[in-house]
Amino acid sequence: METPRHPLPPFTMETALQKVQAAEDAWNTKDPEKVSLAYTIDTEWRNRTDFINGRDEVKQFLSRKWEKELDYKLKKELWGFRENRMAVRFEYEWRNKAGQWFRSYGNELWEFDENGYMQKRFASINDMEIEEKDLKL
Repeated sequence: METPRHPLPPFTMETALQKVQAAEDAWNTKDPEKVSLAYTIDTEWRNRTDFINGRDEVKQFLSRKWEKELDYKLKKELWGFRENRMAVRFEYEWRNKAGQWFRSYGNELWEFDENGYMQKRFASINDMEIEEKDLKL
């Protein structure tokens, strides 16, 4: 059994905001190993059109993501929560190897186990090309 990952559900406004901030901070490290530790061993994801199952697939997915999405910077915002579930909106900026900048917008639905690990993550994401002068994150 893994060590509890605080804060634990059921969430309050304060603990839900802490969980969202912890996720934002972890993803901004761009460290697939570190980020993957917030998820259950058998986590289920849908990320755009990718279906990802398990922590090992999460690490592989994130490694590919951050090889492609350079200078990645993310901001998350709590949209709502109930017991062990959250809805989060986010935006992030990145550039590709050709130098084109993008802002990606989306929503995530999260479900946590009793030890505070995310067991389900469903993300819908849209990308918009931007110019470097329009970066805001």
